[in-house]
Amino acid sequence: MPTAIAIRQVDGKPGEVYYPLEHIQLPEPQPKDNEVVVKITAAALNHRDLFLRQHLYPGTTFGVPLLADGSGVVVATGSSSEAQKWKGKKVVINPGSGWKDDLEGPESPKGYAILGGTKMNPLGTLGETVTIDAGELEEQPTHLSAVEAAALPLTGLTAWRAVMTKSGQAKPGRNILITGIGGGVALMALLFAVAAGANVYVSSGSEEKLNKAKALGAAGGINYKEKGWEKKLVEMLPQDRKQLDAIIDGAGGDIVGIGAKIIRPGGVIVVYGMTTSPKMPYLMSVVLKNIDVRGSTMGSRKEFADMVNFVQSKHLKPVVSRSVSGLDNLDGINSLFEDMKSGSQFGKLVVEVSKENEASKL
Repeated sequence: MPTAIAIRQVDGKPGEVYYPLEHIQLPEPQPKDNEVVVKITAAALNHRDLFLRQHLYPGTTFGVPLLADGSGVVVATGSSSEAQKWKGKKVVINPGSGWKDDLEGPESPKGYAILGGTKMNPLGTLGETVTIDAGELEEQPTHLSAVEAAALPLTGLTAWRAVMTKSGQAKPGRNILITGIGGGVALMALLFAVAAGANVYVSSGSEEKLNKAKALGAAGGINYKEKGWEKKLVEMLPQDRKQLDAIIDGAGGDIVGIGAKIIRPGGVIVVYGMTTSPKMPYLMSVVLKNIDVRGSTMGSRKEFADMVNFVQSKHLKPVVSRSVSGLDNLDGINSLFEDMKSGSQFGKLVVEVSKENEASKL
C-alpha cells in the first residue's frame, strides 16, 4: 500500500497547537475510466500547510495527505483514451478543483477545493502516489527538474492570476511593485512580470533578498523597514513614468494608503494575502484617484494551463530555496516547516519524494 504523510491530531487550541507529522497508508490505486495514477517525484510546501499544522486553515483535518504542489510520472491509467494518453509522461498537477475557466471565480457551488490536508479534498501530494482525473494534469515543462516543477503549481497559479489576469499591467514599459519578495508567490510574480516586459520593483526587509531579486531581473529594490521608503522607490522609477501602474501585494497592512501616493490614477493594487493584518483601510484618496483594489486567490484550470505554457515558452525556473529527500525523512521535512516559520527561505521548500529515474522506470 502506498505511504503518505498527514498531520496527527493532538490536544491544543487553534494557533497554539502544532500538529505532528505522521505516516499513513493509502488504498492501492484503482483508477476509474478517466483517472490516472501519478507516482510523485516531488512535492512542495506552501504557507497553508504551516497554517494547517497550527489549525488556522479552514477545513483542517487528519488522515488526508498534506501538500497541494506535486510533480510526477503517470504509471497507470483508466480505460479512457484521455487517460491513456498520459501513460509514462512527466506531469505537474493542478493544485485544486471546481474552477474551470470563469474569470470571476469557481463555478462549483461547493467552491474551490485545494489539495492537501482538508475536508474539502481527499487528495494531497505528500505521498508516493496520487490518483486523480486526467483533466487535472499538464506536462512538466521540459527544462525543469522534478523539484523545480513541484515548486510551480500553487504559487505559479496564484502569481499568474494576480499579475496577468487581475493587474492587467504586465506589459512593456509599465511599472509594477511586488511586495515581500522571497516568498514563492512573490518570486513567481517577479518572473512573470519581468518576462512580460514590465519594469519590476520589489520590497523586502532583507537586503540579501533584495539583491537576489535584482539578480532575477528586478529593476530595483526597496527596504520597507526604512522610513519613507515609498519616496525612495519613486526616485528609482524611469524619468518618463514616475508612478506605479500596479502593486502586487501579499501582506496587507498599510499598502493601500502608501499605494495611493505612488500609483497613477486608474492604477491597480492586487492583494493575494494579508500576512500583516486581516484588515486594510480603504481610503478616500484611493477613490479619488480611481485606483482599483482587487482581491486575488489561486486560479482556474485554464489559467493553470496558460501559466504552465508560459513557463515552458519563456524557459522560466521557479526559485527553490531548499529541498530534502524521502518520505521517511520526517526530521528533514519538519526542518522545511521551520524555515517557513522563521521566514528565512528565498523561494520554495520542496520534498523530493522519489528520484526521477526511479519513477520513470515504473
